[in-house]
Amino acid sequence: MNPLQQHYQHLFQAHGDSAQAVQYTDSPSQFRRFQVLREIAPELGSVVDLGCGLGHFRDHLRATGFTGNYLGLDFVQDFVDYGNAKHAKDPLTSFQHCDLLGDDYPQGHDTYVICGVFNNKMPNNAGFMQAVIEKAFAAAQRYVAFNAMSTYVDFEASDLYYTDPREVFDFCKKNLTRRVSLRHEYLVRDDRPPFEYTVYLYK
Repeated sequence: MNPLQQHYQHLFQAHGDSAQAVQYTDSPSQFRRFQVLREIAPELGSVVDLGCGLGHFRDHLRATGFTGNYLGLDFVQDFVDYGNAKHAKDPLTSFQHCDLLGDDYPQGHDTYVICGVFNNKMPNNAGFMQAVIEKAFAAAQRYVAFNAMSTYVDFEASDLYYTDPREVFDFCKKNLTRRVSLRHEYLVRDDRPPFEYTVYLYK
């Protein structure tokens, strides 16, 4: 088990089924991110949630009228087991263990969503980020939406990874698809200026 897996296991043990267990400040800011990700298209079709944590994006989708298939993928087995147990009565919801770099991504799903996966510092952050985005775009039938921390901030936490949104946009535009949208206007907390961004990729 690597240190990042241990980190999330400890958060889950300390906070249970909550936003804090997946390293968010609170549920309202977490759900604001979810709303922005969902706005990639009016109809998402079937959804794969990469780095799904405890499946809170699934809860957001269901609460706002989504009735399609949801598959959550995560590298923390405790999250996967908890998600499958919690949603055992929903035949359209499932969770699977996934090494985001080493494993193949499921094919045949319309939308891939990647929320918070790129925030933690790790060896070769840039390579990890590009590889995951490339794999997600290759696997998705229609859309990919992901977010990341922005370098357009007044303060950078030492344990988080920040990227220049212009460089990420350029990478996606040149290497993946000409149909790219960058959003950097939204607030996840009312008391702070925008400190992250979301990118939409269209087939």
